[in-house]
Amino acid sequence: MKLAKKYNIIITLIICLSLIGTSLSSFAFAIEEDVLKEGFDIDAKSAILIDSKTGEVLYEKNTHEKLPPASITKIMLLLLTMEALESNKIKLDDKVVVSSNASKMGGSQVFLEEGETQTVEELITAISLRSANDASVALAEHLSGSIELFVKQMNEKAKKIGMKNTNFKNTTGLPDKDHYSTAYDISIMSKELLKYPKIHEWLSTWMGEIKVGKKKDITQSLVNTNNLIRFYQGANGIKTGYTGEAGYCLSASAKKGNLTLISVVLGSSTSKTRFNETKKLLDYGFATYDSIDISRKGEVVKVLPVSKGKEKEVKVIVKDNLSILTKKGENKKVEKTMDIPEYINAPMVKNQKVGELIIKIDGKEVGRSNLVLSDNVEKASFVNMLRDNFGKLTGY
Repeated sequence: MKLAKKYNIIITLIICLSLIGTSLSSFAFAIEEDVLKEGFDIDAKSAILIDSKTGEVLYEKNTHEKLPPASITKIMLLLLTMEALESNKIKLDDKVVVSSNASKMGGSQVFLEEGETQTVEELITAISLRSANDASVALAEHLSGSIELFVKQMNEKAKKIGMKNTNFKNTTGLPDKDHYSTAYDISIMSKELLKYPKIHEWLSTWMGEIKVGKKKDITQSLVNTNNLIRFYQGANGIKTGYTGEAGYCLSASAKKGNLTLISVVLGSSTSKTRFNETKKLLDYGFATYDSIDISRKGEVVKVLPVSKGKEKEVKVIVKDNLSILTKKGENKKVEKTMDIPEYINAPMVKNQKVGELIIKIDGKEVGRSNLVLSDNVEKASFVNMLRDNFGKLTGY
């Protein structure tokens, strides 16, 4: 890539967040007093609360302790499924033939029969609402040909996204001494899944149904195992889990205004406890923090001169959304630093990186996004360059 000498442009903003006379007691959701105190405890073996955009940790308890994740495992299955859909490796209306292996799965299921067919979309529905093990195996086999190969891909993906204390042995989360994860790793995995907005079509659905059997003559009614979808304002995901070994687990997401939070609770003693503790975490997060958009994807931040190009200039845009997290009522000095060239040399292509947008709060870097070209920049022909140079010399 041909770039001229770079320079920095610093823009300083002052962001002042206040409740504008709104007391915490007037929020639509109830917030217990102890939730608003630093150091409050969560009744679970492990727990974490993060901002879904920045990944910033807002609460943590034994976040790196290796524990059985139960059916929360299926978040990785859904993540790899969404990736396959986006890359057109599979389609929602693909027909999946249920194998003998899938039909024999125990635990939570929709009672699929060997040889029956279901679409990818129907299997995603069964997994998202019922946490169906048989549907999970059928979908994994469709994606990779075998469970063994799919589990290998699960572990490869886990390593790629930074899940350093996770090892998968199956697609369902059924007990295995070598199948484990952590609250922190699960929050990373959950954050990755939420990058696919379409997944909420399933995760945020409260009730549905699926027709099963070779003749599709049996209707299975489905109710989302995540009670927060119905009973917590803004809840939009993600996945429950339970085994005797794992206890009651939940990775949950909720959105209020511009802020989306992810909460993970592992090893609760009862189902009611996991939901109550999750609500406590979410209430704390929404009462305490705000998410502020600093730059939006596609935003034009500069127009650069082009040397030796057909066009004389090209727009530079932000590649990805960039947000910051701040506590309500705080004043923050935010610096936006653009590290970009004075001009570019043709040829270059659309979306080619030419610099970075760096965000600092009170001098500490909190995020960055690539700056890219809005359009292709073609090189001018020799005749055009000669004409341009002649024009510069003569003033024409």
